[in-house]
Amino acid sequence: QVQLVESGGGLVQPGGSLRLSCAASGSLFSVYVMAWYRQAPGKQRESVAAITSGGTTNYADSVKGRFTISRDNAKKTVYLQMNSLKPEDTAVYYCNARPLRWSWGQGTQVTVSS
Repeated sequence: QVQLVESGGGLVQPGGSLRLSCAASGSLFSVYVMAWYRQAPGKQRESVAAITSGGTTNYADSVKGRFTISRDNAKKTVYLQMNSLKPEDTAVYYCNARPLRWSWGQGTQVTVSS
């Protein structure tokens, strides 16, 4: 069972940037498609970005051009660089495989507000 630990969230003004990290334990991390998900209050959790083991990425339309997902297989870590943040990006952010494979971590809160 892989454990996931997300970090890097915080409070940022609209237009600001944050970089999230997700550290995974366990072996075989590199073979899985990894994704970032988010859940805003009162809404369903949604996938916002994914990356294959080879580095191919895809993004939800709502974050395309603003967010960048990357991974370091040697460190078993996946990142999410978030630029030009908007209030609607406010959510708890989680990482996991896609399709879902492991228990959720604790997530990291991102709040975009002036």
